[in-house]
Amino acid sequence: MRQPLPPVVLVLAGHDPTGGAGLVADSEAIAACGGWAVTIPTALTVQNCHNVTRVIPADPTVMRQMAEVLSEMQVAAIKIGLLGDEATLRAAEQIIRRFPGVPVVADPVFKAGGGTELSTPALRQLFIDRLLPLVDILTPNRAELSQLAPDIVTPFDDTARAVTLMSQGCQSILVTATDDPLPGNDQQVVHTLHSPEATRQWQWPRLPERFHGSGCTLSSAIAARLAVGERLLTACEQAQHFTWESLSQGFQPPSGQCLPNRVSRVVHF
Repeated sequence: MRQPLPPVVLVLAGHDPTGGAGLVADSEAIAACGGWAVTIPTALTVQNCHNVTRVIPADPTVMRQMAEVLSEMQVAAIKIGLLGDEATLRAAEQIIRRFPGVPVVADPVFKAGGGTELSTPALRQLFIDRLLPLVDILTPNRAELSQLAPDIVTPFDDTARAVTLMSQGCQSILVTATDDPLPGNDQQVVHTLHSPEATRQWQWPRLPERFHGSGCTLSSAIAARLAVGERLLTACEQAQHFTWESLSQGFQPPSGQCLPNRVSRVVHF
């Protein structure tokens, strides 16, 4: 007798030809963490392990058609990644609304690791207005957090920024400090979960290399663990364990950023 399909995670994200980030990364992380990924591309990207040189947004009509044919899948969680323009963002909103009550994990992809801007102020504002109220957990790094909530007077006040975004509808926020160490703590990576119930921090040894796809790995792992029924706090903790192990056992390509080793780090819970 065949086994039942693992819990399904619907992924809306861009395609990265390196496999380090985007839909490939999402699918690997979800499979390793006990889920099954079904994917709707939001963009094609031209990139290598150094930088992104072009983003080609997907056809929003095709995105909606894909969601229609996938509607028979019992989606247990949704993960959102790169949204290349306003039309694809609006299509993503419409797709998410097809699955009421399903937890939504959003990884705001605004800038490539190599420095290329992947968003605009207008697109970020639309993200806040249209998507943020639908999000159960947002997973920005510190730079992305400051772009979403820039009008904070006190520097380094991630908590104030998180509270601002939660007041606009987002249920919880996991702020990662991989991109920018917290003041006085440059040897550790500190992740902070802000939720209505509590604030929780985790510290991980900071690895010396730069990685391509760490944010995709973390957010997709969270989505998978929510899909299998874990509570938010446990899902965040398990996803961080998986991500750190994937990075610490990662691969070094001929040049550029390292790639997470997600496939061989399958976690059995």
